[in-house]
Amino acid sequence: MTSEQIPNRVLLFDGVCNLCNGAVQFIIKRDPDGLISFTSLQSETGQSLLKKSGLPTDRFDSFVFIEDGQVYTKSTAAIKVFRHLRGPWRLFVLFFAVPKPVRDMVYSFIAKNRYKWFGKKNECMLPSPSIKKRFLP
Repeated sequence: MTSEQIPNRVLLFDGVCNLCNGAVQFIIKRDPDGLISFTSLQSETGQSLLKKSGLPTDRFDSFVFIEDGQVYTKSTAAIKVFRHLRGPWRLFVLFFAVPKPVRDMVYSFIAKNRYKWFGKKNECMLPSPSIKKRFLP
């Protein structure tokens, strides 16, 4: 996939993480206009975007949100995504008032324990036909 084919807003997520997959489903339901596209960190496109962004290609402990060429990780990525959702979820932008080191410490604690708390799949999820167009290969 060339850079011209990459949508303006792409969320990279851990494709085998149950919490991450649940978050993607949550986002899809609250983004009916399809503003955000998705790809797993483990996918060919995800790996390419990580490499292009100068991020490690072997660590899957953070959402990565790419918006208009800007790359965001951890809590900043999550808050940036929430900004695009319908309903009260946009209020999550208020978390920008919390210092980034504190936000990222909480994010990292959850990320470190996500498999233990929520489990993981053996392989990346396959999107249903109705949402498949929102997922990059």
